[in-house]
Amino acid sequence: MSMAFLSRPVVVRVPATSANLGPGFDALGLALTLYDEVEAQVTAGGVRVEVSGEGEGDLPADETHLVVRAMRRAFAVLGGQPPGLALRCRNRIPQARGLGSSSAAIVAGIVLARALTEGGAERMDDAAALVLADEIEGHPDNVAPCLLGGFTIAWTGDGGAAAVRREPSPDIRPVLFVPEERGLTEVARAALPKTVPHGDAAFNAGRAALLVHALDGDPGALFAATADRLHQDYRAEGMAGTADLVASLRAEGVPAVVSGAGPSVLAFGVGAWTPRPVAGWRVLPLDVDLTGARLELD
Repeated sequence: MSMAFLSRPVVVRVPATSANLGPGFDALGLALTLYDEVEAQVTAGGVRVEVSGEGEGDLPADETHLVVRAMRRAFAVLGGQPPGLALRCRNRIPQARGLGSSSAAIVAGIVLARALTEGGAERMDDAAALVLADEIEGHPDNVAPCLLGGFTIAWTGDGGAAAVRREPSPDIRPVLFVPEERGLTEVARAALPKTVPHGDAAFNAGRAALLVHALDGDPGALFAATADRLHQDYRAEGMAGTADLVASLRAEGVPAVVSGAGPSVLAFGVGAWTPRPVAGWRVLPLDVDLTGARLELD
């Protein structure tokens, strides 16, 4: 299969995401209006990466950068590699905070590779892009809303990852509480038991179903719908500040959950509730992103 590449740069904007949303472990995700932007261009040779904003000075500037690695995987699926790449990353999504920064990098890389390849969209549609993103990330709950926007229900079957996209009620008001300290997904996953009581699994199945209903148009059900017994309590010891904030907000009647693997907290505004300042935490009132990864041509 012959390959031809665009010579002009392309830019993609990818949203932050919050996964699990309480009971929907590894399945439910929400795209949020906080974005990374990545510009990429095919060059005559080599790899150059510039990073500004979140991760500046910490992230690699070579082939090991996650966006580059995702682009390489996507180019391989598309049929070949370009001679060189230049990237400029403008990051606003906090790193290692449970807000899908790695998923954003992976989705950005796949979408950029597809856009820089002549006929890329015909060779790799969104369904195939989601499968590849899940293979790189290891679970689809963040990559699905990042790619598709809105509220997503994701799963993995015989053909790989798949997702259903839904548009939440416009009355949904997400608020992020982002701490200064970082967390690692692999550490949070290591805290989970290999088995859980049948009653807890049944509890979460009911609450996850209720959460879909609540997000679709009944925000009043969000408090009950965001209750969880599968993962948050097991992770609490390693994220005491996060657990305390979730408990404090829920004591006020606010639907609050650990965002992804943490340590950030996602709350949903209900009624007249206004988020309060919390020492050591950034408070970010946001909206639900409805577009997902959005490509712009320079």
